[in-house]
Amino acid sequence: MKYTVIGAGMMGSAAAYDLATSSPNDEIILADIDLQRATNAATAIGPNVTPKRLDVNIQNDLLKTIDGSNAVISAVSYSVNCQITAAAIQAGVHVCDMGGNDDVVAKQLTLDAGAKQKDITVVPNCGLAPGLINILAMEGLNEFDVAHAIQLRVGGLPQHPRPPLFYQIVFSVEGLINEYVEKASVIRNGTLMQVDSLTDIEEIEFDKLGTLEAFNTSGGISTLTELLRGRVKNLDYKTIRYKGHCEKFKTLLDLGFATNEPIMVGGSVKTHREFFAELLRKKLDYGDKDLIVARATITGSQRGTEKVLVYEFVDYYDDATRMTAMMRTTAFPTAIIAQMLAHGTISARGVLPPEVCVPGDAMIAELGKRNIKIVKRTTEPRN
Repeated sequence: MKYTVIGAGMMGSAAAYDLATSSPNDEIILADIDLQRATNAATAIGPNVTPKRLDVNIQNDLLKTIDGSNAVISAVSYSVNCQITAAAIQAGVHVCDMGGNDDVVAKQLTLDAGAKQKDITVVPNCGLAPGLINILAMEGLNEFDVAHAIQLRVGGLPQHPRPPLFYQIVFSVEGLINEYVEKASVIRNGTLMQVDSLTDIEEIEFDKLGTLEAFNTSGGISTLTELLRGRVKNLDYKTIRYKGHCEKFKTLLDLGFATNEPIMVGGSVKTHREFFAELLRKKLDYGDKDLIVARATITGSQRGTEKVLVYEFVDYYDDATRMTAMMRTTAFPTAIIAQMLAHGTISARGVLPPEVCVPGDAMIAELGKRNIKIVKRTTEPRN
């Protein structure tokens, strides 16, 4: 098999690592606009990874790079996912990406007919959330005759939180701000609606971590709300943080730190949001070991009996590979989906979100091989 990973940053290098180590006889091309970065990552991973310079904005180079691949992974900015999708359709190769923007995914979905015509599959949103948490939701939902509610909770946290925000940057700063500023899609009492992010704070507990907090944020489940409208009465997604984080961050937003109003900074004009992003990057990128917590809770009835089904996992920074938990839980599911595409495990064609086409049981089993242990339990509903 031949795989092409576009992007040699943290997520792309982690995806290439997973492909190379789980299938050592396969060929992996690791392409990046910075050849040295791709070379460094490829050398660290192993001999079956070949670095290549690629500017995705040069269409001919993009087409040549992905041509002949059994599957392609896009691990670069969501801003170029549409053109990578179009190139994959033209080349007739499967592609998956890590999402990051609902508007971009909506545009990708309009290319469904072209993907079907070329007999290929495009899977956007293959990361953690959206991505893995969507797959777990659908896997659980399939066990119910009638589903009442789905609650999805995910968080990336420092193992040793520091005040004042008890948080460190584990992915894009711009993505973090977007999650906190934009509206969140939920289903309440059967109605799809938009609610403010950083609201509806609840307490949530995990073993060894104590009591944390969870609150509304945008984009975490992307297409899932539209898919399940009319099928479940209630569905929401919340981000998990250490207690006190939400209120403090909301105060900063209420003061205007994330607006697009221009200000003069060091002789140049920036927006408040750009300046805020730079500040967060400097103050919260302190490089401590991280962890990921995730829980999907589905409530409903099966053969007339009410039950609650829970999928849950906690993953930690891997000292052996020096890989963050965010890299593992975002890139590994994406790499697994690429393998499913290459091997025909996913046979449906078109542009399909992961919750539509990825078999949840197989994903859980494959992640278990990578020491990401997803625990499934069933409980009786509370009165």
